[in-house]
Amino acid sequence: MADVEQVNLAELEDVAPRFGVEGVEFRGAREALGCERSGLSLQRIAPGARQPFGHRHGEEEEIYVVLSGGGRIRLDDDEREVRPMDAIRVAPRVARAFEAGPDGLELIAFGSPGGGGRDGEILPGWWGG
Repeated sequence: MADVEQVNLAELEDVAPRFGVEGVEFRGAREALGCERSGLSLQRIAPGARQPFGHRHGEEEEIYVVLSGGGRIRLDDDEREVRPMDAIRVAPRVARAFEAGPDGLELIAFGSPGGGGRDGEILPGWWGG
């Protein structure tokens, strides 16, 4: 691994279409940056769209920074409005997902998965009917 890596997040592959996800972009930078104990992604959600599922982690803490737009984050049974420059720290085991408002939502997610492992749990049907 190089001591320094640089990537442009907007130029990374959007992997959401590979999983049939529409209205959401996910550009993960962990591999491109050669991260060993952290992770980073750029996520964009189209106006009025939601992330299609919630998720939580066993040990990983995550921080989300809203870059532009706005909307809501659902944290277990709590919902909060989010706006540009909000930073939200989410502890492990708290389920979470975002929903964009009328201007869409663009955010950076930063995680600390320790040795680079993935301890996420996908929660289908998170938003209910």
